[in-house]
Amino acid sequence: MIEPNQALPSPQDSNRALWLSTGAFTICFAVWTIFSIIGIRIKQELGLTESEFGLLVGTPILTGSIVRVVLGIWTSRYGGRLVYTLTMLLAALATFLLSFAHTYPQMLLAGLGVGLAGGSFAVGVAYVSPFFAAEKQGTALGIFGAGNVGAAVTKFLAPFVLIAWGWQSVAQIWALGLVLMAAAFWFSTTDDPAFLARKGNPGASKSLLEEFAPLKNAQVWRFSLYYFFSFGGFVALSLWLPRYLVGAYGFELATAGMIAAAYSIPGSIFRAYGGALSDRKGARSVMYAVFVVSAIATLILALPAASAQSHFPVTIAPLAFIVIIFVLGFFMSLGKAAVYKHIPAYYPENVGSVGGVVGMMGGLGGFILPIAFGYLKDVTGLWSSCFLLLFALVVVSLVWMHFSIRSLQRSEPATLTSAVAS
Repeated sequence: MIEPNQALPSPQDSNRALWLSTGAFTICFAVWTIFSIIGIRIKQELGLTESEFGLLVGTPILTGSIVRVVLGIWTSRYGGRLVYTLTMLLAALATFLLSFAHTYPQMLLAGLGVGLAGGSFAVGVAYVSPFFAAEKQGTALGIFGAGNVGAAVTKFLAPFVLIAWGWQSVAQIWALGLVLMAAAFWFSTTDDPAFLARKGNPGASKSLLEEFAPLKNAQVWRFSLYYFFSFGGFVALSLWLPRYLVGAYGFELATAGMIAAAYSIPGSIFRAYGGALSDRKGARSVMYAVFVVSAIATLILALPAASAQSHFPVTIAPLAFIVIIFVLGFFMSLGKAAVYKHIPAYYPENVGSVGGVVGMMGGLGGFILPIAFGYLKDVTGLWSSCFLLLFALVVVSLVWMHFSIRSLQRSEPATLTSAVAS
């Protein structure tokens, strides 16, 4: 958030920072999810078990989530322009070295470095938000977050590169894309106003304890739960949908993969709309709509799949399932944007640390939930049991939000209320 003592950036600088950050995040997200395609070929070459394959695919997701806290704080201390550029270059190096890995441990080690690309989200949030006034931050961060579409870029383009030149070429070309993007970002952007203000007043720098002080607030963890569901649940469903459609409905793998890719594209792009909607209607109103619709959708999706082997009296047909899952993905995308509308409004001096923690929890949701989905399937024998878990998350989030807001409305300043409430 722009403070009175900060230099006001020009519209050109603000727009350049936003669009280059969004482009960089798109490429970073494409790299972060690279194992979703090349991991299949690696599994065949190394003869990996399902659990070994799961760890390989999940390692970048896990490390990219955890590192968001550190990268968010470094952005506050050293500036997003520098941290973002270095993050891309280090992730590019790890991705390039991946193409020379021959053993499973080498693959996992490279995956740790590839995960840095996913940590770029926390850097971008802390870097972009100070360029915009409070009433425009939801839109700006929504546009930036639409870089999630990078996952679809990998799903659509990587198979063609893999077939033509091998999975090693995918890693090398994706690494080159990161290097070129890092160069364009460094030479075309300026430091963010918040960092420049702190740089001009060294005494204003926070200690590490001060950076983490807001984490004592239950509110931060409430926002984290929202993001665990909206972002983590969205990523988890993107990964789980092909297996679900094949197992529950008997779809061909190619068809299931295309549906999953189609699910991830609008689900990412509509995040920008969610940011603009949060600016106009209020983030709280958006979150209420997200949780109510998501609760209804997940409850319906929890019905057993209609198939020749199904003996349940009430089931859900494939077409109805696809329509409702797309509705759910749309509202999850609105929720992803609305959550990050709250953070600069409540914690303008700690966007890096708070945004990093919330982003970390969302990323961990993308890692943990697919594992939980598989466990529930094994225990219950029902593919649709995963949606009962998501329903439980939605209900807990909705109840916690409702009672917390009722308490906040009796105590928070009117200016803050107008920034996030309807």
